[in-house]
Amino acid sequence: MSGRTAEPPALTVLSLGAGVQSTTLALLAAEGTLPKPDAAIFADTGWEPARVYRHLDRLEGELTGAGIPLYRVSNGNLREHTLTSPSGRIRLPVFTATAAGGGAPAVRECTREHKIRPITRKVRELIGYPGRARVPGDVWVEQWIGFSTDEIQRVSGKSDAPYITSRYPLLDLDMSRRDCVRWLTARGWADTPKSACIGCPFHGNRAWREMRDQHPDEFADAVEVDRAMRARTVRVGLRGEPYLHRSLLPLDQAPIDHVTRTEWRDRQGDLLDELAEDGDPDGCSPYGCRSGQAA
Repeated sequence: MSGRTAEPPALTVLSLGAGVQSTTLALLAAEGTLPKPDAAIFADTGWEPARVYRHLDRLEGELTGAGIPLYRVSNGNLREHTLTSPSGRIRLPVFTATAAGGGAPAVRECTREHKIRPITRKVRELIGYPGRARVPGDVWVEQWIGFSTDEIQRVSGKSDAPYITSRYPLLDLDMSRRDCVRWLTARGWADTPKSACIGCPFHGNRAWREMRDQHPDEFADAVEVDRAMRARTVRVGLRGEPYLHRSLLPLDQAPIDHVTRTEWRDRQGDLLDELAEDGDPDGCSPYGCRSGQAA
């Protein structure tokens, strides 16, 4: 943890992505292993899989029972923005062709616009300084972020808001993602899903296959959005046609059945959902994109 220590925070808040790590933090607080935060905040893009919302409903019951309010905030529906924004701007890090060939992701705006901004807006409201009201220098907020020991590369150590100080309790507890999975499994939460939008371009082939084979309605939705993006006549900020898959092929034609090296190692028991460039990235955190970069 960095930042102020002379005065207690005006608010301690858990940034809840509803994936493995932040669920572990929420339940550690609910059971009393960690001190209870004043609130948990979930930023809803409106395009999460149904199983994430079911998980969030169950988790809310645990938090409410422990006296920790859960706030669901939003900056609009990301899917609808992608298809109907008057500006034609696509906030997803879609893939477009590069001059050298192959695909590269466009500028990622979804994390900041649909997660960080609504969370920060709610934090300001909770401490009594909504909108653009000036936050006094002696007022600060401690914000818990669920980065584990294997996600050090995601820790940026800074916040856009000068009155927010980040804390990483899983690092203090020396817990990796594997530790979190084991801890959750022992407490009946083995089915905690990865929190990521249905049409996230940073899905690995494995995630796309699982969606196609196990959740065909969601895959059909992603295929439709992938197609509709290219059908738009106005697309701001993109030099080429957008695709959800890095192959620069329509999603229903992309080579998602290709098994990567990372997947083979997973099958042999060497890894447990480790973040890898050609693998299946972990869930999206409000402060860490599935690309592995801090937001």
